[in-house]
Parts: sequence; C-alpha cells; structure tokens
Amino acid sequence: MAKLLFIWYKRSKGILEGGGQCSLRNYKMFCELLGEKQVDSYYIHDEYRKKSLCSYAQGIALFPFNYFYGLTPQRLKEIVLLAQNYDYIFIDRSVFGIIAKILKEVNYQGKVFTHFHNVETIYFDAVLPKHLPGRHILLNAVDKNDAYACRYSNEIIVLNQRDELILREKYPFVGHTTRIPIALPDRGTSIQQTTELTRKKPTCLFLGSYFAPNNQGILWFVEHVLPYVDIHMKIVGRGMSKLKDESPALRDIEVVSDAPDLLPHLQDADIVVLPIFSGSGMKVKTCESLMHGKNIIGTPEAFEGYDIDYSLVGGNCKTAQDFIECIKNFTQNPRPRFNEYARKTYLQKYSLDAIKQSFKTIL
Repeated sequence: MAKLLFIWYKRSKGILEGGGQCSLRNYKMFCELLGEKQVDSYYIHDEYRKKSLCSYAQGIALFPFNYFYGLTPQRLKEIVLLAQNYDYIFIDRSVFGIIAKILKEVNYQGKVFTHFHNVETIYFDAVLPKHLPGRHILLNAVDKNDAYACRYSNEIIVLNQRDELILREKYPFVGHTTRIPIALPDRGTSIQQTTELTRKKPTCLFLGSYFAPNNQGILWFVEHVLPYVDIHMKIVGRGMSKLKDESPALRDIEVVSDAPDLLPHLQDADIVVLPIFSGSGMKVKTCESLMHGKNIIGTPEAFEGYDIDYSLVGGNCKTAQDFIECIKNFTQNPRPRFNEYARKTYLQKYSLDAIKQSFKTIL
C-alpha cells in the first residue's frame, strides 16, 4: 500500500492558528484516504524542542541560501534519505520549495506535492516591517522557494483561483495545479442552534491572532466604524492583548487573548466582523464562522475564494459606510443568531467531506 511522508512546518501546542488548521486538514485527509499507518510526519520546526541561541543564529545565516523556518542542510539530507521509503512526499508550505528541488536532483521517483497556503511572496511582503534589516534577503528566499515549488513539484495545490493566476503569472513554468479550498473538521455540531434573534445591541466578534493584516483591520474598524454603531465589540485571538497594550483605541474594548476554547465566544456572538484588507490565500476564520452558523460581515478579502451569497450570510463591505449600514440593518431588522445558510454552506462546500474527492484525484 502507498505511503506518504507529510512535511510539516511545525509541531504546535495549544490552539492552532489559521495556517496550522489548514495543515491539519491536509494531514487528516491523507490519513483518511491512505490509512493512518501509511502517513508519517516530519517536523521542520518543533515547538517542544529546546531552542538555543546557536540554532537561531544558524537559521538567520541560512536565509540567503533559501533555507527557511528552521530547515537546515542536515534536515534536508534526512528528508532525502527518508523519501526513498515513500511513494508520496507532501510539502505543506511552499517556503520549503527547496525540498522539492533537491528531491528531483537526486532523482526521487515518487510524487511530490506542494501546498500553497498563500502566494508567500505576497504574504511576507504584507507582514514583514518595511524597514526590517535584511528584508530583501527574506523576500528573495521566499520567492526562490515558491519558484522551486512550482518548477519541481509534480502537483501544486492552491486554495483559490486568484492564487493560481498569480502563480502562473509569476512562474510561467508552473506545472499541474489543483484548487482545493479551505475546509475544516466539523466542530460545529455542539453549537446551540438557537432560534433567538440578533440583539438590539449586537455582540460583534472579531476573530484573529496578533498579526499585521488582522491588527490593521481591527484598528481601522475601531476608528472608522465603531463610533457610528451601537454594538458590544469583542476581540478574540492569540496574542491580541499585546495589541490592546499598544493601542489606546482598544482601551475600552473586551479583548480575550489566548482563549482555550473559541466555542463560547462564537456562541455568544450575534455577528462575526472580518475587516481584512490584505493577504493571500483564504481566511480560515471565515470558514470557522460558517461552520458555527454565524452571521458574517466582512470585506472582499475576508470572503476571497468563498462561493457564498453575501446577502444571506451577512454582508460584503468595501467601505466604512458599508459596514455601518450593514450593522445598522441588523439592529433595525434582527435576524436569527444562528445562520442556517452559513452552516449549510460550510457542510456543502467547506467541510472535509466536501473536499474529499479533490484529494482523491491527486493521488
């Protein structure tokens, strides 16, 4: 029976962030299709492994040679040796595209997949501080790895059409690509499917960790939308207490950092607001909100890659005035707090069952 080596970015502890949830989705699908005993893991970066100053220095020194996120020549040699025992190698992030390159150079005979969580050059350009020393070296390493992934992988997996078109424009030599959208294991079965209507003063929940596009989006919302609507604002996300400490505008806003469980916060929310203006790939928090049957008001970027009716799920807002009008519409015309359309859309399009066939076709 065929065996697959799944190359992860990191072994994480605690609640997984968006990219980690998508990685887990990929892993679970291969375990289901091939059998758990046929899928082995290799972690580039292990949060349980003790770090040293030397290891950090080594990582920085290797960036110019296109070794990213803790990948080293020694680990690459380990992967090459391991690969001979597997029919498939799944590289879960394109910043490790150098792995695909070296595998082909040593004449690996199996099939190499690379998953693009984003177009990483766009992602890193958005999140790296503009005046960061060595910024151009990091971006060049990202670009090289994306190019290696496109040139040397047998199969490229992207989340949406936008990313595929950008990759084909940037790297005309890219080979076969398959679009498989964000999908998550169903954790919405236990949520209370209440018949209650949204409250006159709705609780609006922002989901997102401390991360530049999230920070920019929620600070914009607090400045340009919040003063003009009567809502209870709540921010839940890993490390977001740091943003509250940095931003006086958030002083009077409820911020829950490192929540052990998102479910109570999702259950309590009338509306999930997603003012996201930059990024790549698809937003996992949108899928999470659909899964739990939430009303969602977001920007086009928050809905990028999703096939949904915005009027039924909540609202697609391009400007502050759009957000204001949409929220006021909820306060003046209450809707069910449990959005059956959102939940149905998740089950039909963004659950593991919905994408299983797409994974079958690439094996």
